[in-house]
Amino acid sequence: MKWLQRLGKSLMLPIAVLPICGILMGIGYILCPASMQGGEITGVGPCIGFLMVKAGGAVIDNLALLFAISVALGFSDDNHGSACLAGLTSWLIVTTLLNVSVVQTIMPEVVEGTTKYLAFSKVQNAFIGIITGLIGAVCYNRFKNVKLPDAFAFFSGRRFVSIITAFASLIAAALLLFIWPALFGLLVRFGEWIAGLGPVGAGIYAFLNRLLIPFGLHHALNNVFWFDTIGLGDLTNFWAGKTSADVSWSLGMYMSGFFPCMMFGIPGAALAMYTTQKEKKKRFGILFPATLCSFLCGLSEPFEFLFMFTAFPLYIVYALLYGVFTYISAVTGFRAGFSFSAGAVDLAFSSSLPAAQKTWLIIPLGLAAFVIYFLVFRLIIKKFGDRFPGLNDIQVSGDDNGKGTTAGHLESGFVEKLITALGGRKNIVSVDCCATRLRIETVDSSVVDKDRIKAAGALGVNVMGAKNCNIIIGLKVQQVCDEMLFQLKNEDRKETSALPEYITHNDEIFIPKKEKIQSGDGTACVTYTARDPLGIHARPAGELVKLLKQFNCHYTVIANGKKVIDPGILDIMGLGVTCGTALEIRTKGPDANNAAEKIEALLKEKF
Repeated sequence: MKWLQRLGKSLMLPIAVLPICGILMGIGYILCPASMQGGEITGVGPCIGFLMVKAGGAVIDNLALLFAISVALGFSDDNHGSACLAGLTSWLIVTTLLNVSVVQTIMPEVVEGTTKYLAFSKVQNAFIGIITGLIGAVCYNRFKNVKLPDAFAFFSGRRFVSIITAFASLIAAALLLFIWPALFGLLVRFGEWIAGLGPVGAGIYAFLNRLLIPFGLHHALNNVFWFDTIGLGDLTNFWAGKTSADVSWSLGMYMSGFFPCMMFGIPGAALAMYTTQKEKKKRFGILFPATLCSFLCGLSEPFEFLFMFTAFPLYIVYALLYGVFTYISAVTGFRAGFSFSAGAVDLAFSSSLPAAQKTWLIIPLGLAAFVIYFLVFRLIIKKFGDRFPGLNDIQVSGDDNGKGTTAGHLESGFVEKLITALGGRKNIVSVDCCATRLRIETVDSSVVDKDRIKAAGALGVNVMGAKNCNIIIGLKVQQVCDEMLFQLKNEDRKETSALPEYITHNDEIFIPKKEKIQSGDGTACVTYTARDPLGIHARPAGELVKLLKQFNCHYTVIANGKKVIDPGILDIMGLGVTCGTALEIRTKGPDANNAAEKIEALLKEKF
């Protein structure tokens, strides 16, 4: 599950570029109808429009390539640009070797049959982009610190990553030569089944799309229907200026139904929540921004995460309503498309495209969605609200005067308070974010103080398992994430700069005047050679640090000529321990021998 959530987060990076593409292409089609209808392009206005269409299309047409780069970046241990180069290298090699003309030359029998031919002719798709991005990330994480003999030292470290990625991609291409046609056939059959159901299939897709959001898996489903992975590509074909006559389905059918739900249904549901809750002033502070965000931009997560975990049965009903209105939109002939999501901005710009049909229906469909969402939510909250903890009392920070804290008004010092409430820097393994949520991996999630996080200004907290939690921030999540990572790195630098105070001339640990441990002078040393193919990454580093905290000792950890004192997780990871690296841990204090025994046992078990 965590792996798939990380994948969804990685895909959000290139998808975030789509709004500007939609705006450019929407304006461009208005200025230059000939760019999609054919004919001569003359005059300043049409020429400008033509260029805007081409500029927007440049990104949408190469979205799969961007997936390869962003997935490589998202799955790399330290988000280094070399991982992107590795992902790009893998993409170029795999897509070139699996190109239909290349495959026909070396193994013509593999391309026999319409489906197999189509598979290799559409190899530059989102799925292959994700696969090659993962190849680049794995090679980067495994070989970024490799040391070659002196004669080849220039190619050591990150320079070696692209070299090994090329060989890995050759192997991947050989495997995909047989795997991809079979997998493509399964995807085609699934897509044909949904497409064969017509409006009902569109409704099923919309229901599943919303239902998978709590797990971060909806992007995987979107790749089948929105992008040209198996020959559908509702989004890409819509913005390419095509019509239903150019494709095998009613173009826009898998996007249109989201508009009445996001623009009008969510405001209706929010009004039902507002009218059924106490302390309305506080509730307005969170519901109004979430509603406005959904109406204008189609960004529904700020609203959905208010109740999807505390009232999941209600969320299922919410997802079902998406399916119903997508079906109704398909039946009535309402067709609109989005480059980012189903908000008013995308509706306005997509209305000039040739596939757009009966866009005026957004008014009656929207009003119907508003009323139905309002009535359904109000009925369920009134009747079953007591069974959903937190639904009748959405947790919104604020004072008793009703001044609620929203995603746009986080408390001063919010990040510092957030780090403290998470158990401090040494309890934080990794930090990333999606559209509205911080995704935190911790050493121990039981120490996370949810009340303090909400009091600081977060919209909600969901602890998942022993190590992970999601913190709902809102539209400022990227700024919060960036500041949090910056502060964590600064704390690491402070600890590193203080290291000389703890080291004597013989490199043994020196306890400062203000001793942090009880008196005692025991010492011990553990040496070990890492055997894990992945080296010491975040999870084992977290387990080691958690063990170190249990003993009354100071520690020196040495590897690759680097040394850290009383390390945290990031300190351990910063040593760059890979498979075959010699690791030395020195202990000093009353529990030195006992600590050394436990450390050695953990190293043999986990490393």
